[in-house]
Parts: sequence; structure tokens; C-alpha cells
Amino acid sequence: MAAAWPSGPVSPEAVAAHLLGVLWLVAATTGPWGAVATAAAGGDETLKCEDLKVGQYICKDPKINDATQEPVNCTNYTAHVSCFPAPNITCKDFSGNETHFTGNEVGFHKPISCRNVNGYSYKVAVALSLFLGWLGADRFYLGYPALGLLKFCTVGFCGIGSLIDFILISMQYFYSSILSA
Repeated sequence: MAAAWPSGPVSPEAVAAHLLGVLWLVAATTGPWGAVATAAAGGDETLKCEDLKVGQYICKDPKINDATQEPVNCTNYTAHVSCFPAPNITCKDFSGNETHFTGNEVGFHKPISCRNVNGYSYKVAVALSLFLGWLGADRFYLGYPALGLLKFCTVGFCGIGSLIDFILISMQYFYSSILSA
């Protein structure tokens, strides 16, 4: 249904208001929110919430464990954070139900990686330090080849350096300082 222009003189305010209305309609149907709005209006099948584009949802920051410096719910190198679709978004939530969100409901859980920061695995570093620390394998693995060679030549600083490195890596003191560098 098109709006008819009046036949008489038109004020600039009326023209501006009409153009703003047309621009809003174009932006609402073709912008980043347009695909979801079209789907909600019955144009296409409703998207899954996991398929929303960046800007159509916001995810909470993961809760970090102070002792391990990793997300609290980390299992198998993956943690999940709750994501909230933007207000007035309609999508299929994690249970498959089509939901119209107000911005306060969890729509999906986004996986994030953990325990493998900067390419170093905590478990591998501890295992290398325990079994091959006297050869300097832990230092080679963590990116310190000169100290690894020194440990190799001195047989782990006569065992004392290997024990100290194992304790520091196990307590994540040494390991976390390597990863934050």
C-alpha cells in the first residue's frame, strides 16, 4: 500500500518525514537485522540462534577460576558461554523452539577454547616436565631452547632444576607467565 502525495504544495518537513520513513523501511528489511525480521514475518524459515551474525547477539564473558586462570566450565579444551540474542530477534533457540527474544533470554551457548592458550597445552607441559624435564624437554616445548639445551647438558641442573621447573609448571606459576607473554 503506497502513500499518495498531496496534490498541493508540500512542506519540506513532510518530504523529510516521508523520506525517513522510506529509508527506515529499506534499512529494516535489508540491514543486518533485516534477515531475521523477514524470517520473523514469515518470509523464510526462521534461523537458528547459533547462525545469527555478529551484532545480533551478545555473549557473556566466561567466569574465570582464579586458581587455574581458565574458564570454570572447561571440559575437553572447550568451555561454553551464554549468548543473548538482541531484542526483537526471532530465532530457534538451543531446544529448537522458535522464540521471540527480549534481550534477557539465553538463545544459545557459544563454545570457546581453553587450556590450550597460545598453542601450549598445560597437560603436555606437566607431562614433559615430569618425565623428560631432566633432558630439558619442558623448556624446549614452552619456547626456551637455550634453557632447554642448558638443562640437557647439565642433566636438569643435577636434578634440582628439573624439580623446581616441575613444581612451578604444576602450580601454573611458570606456565601462566609463559602464556601471558
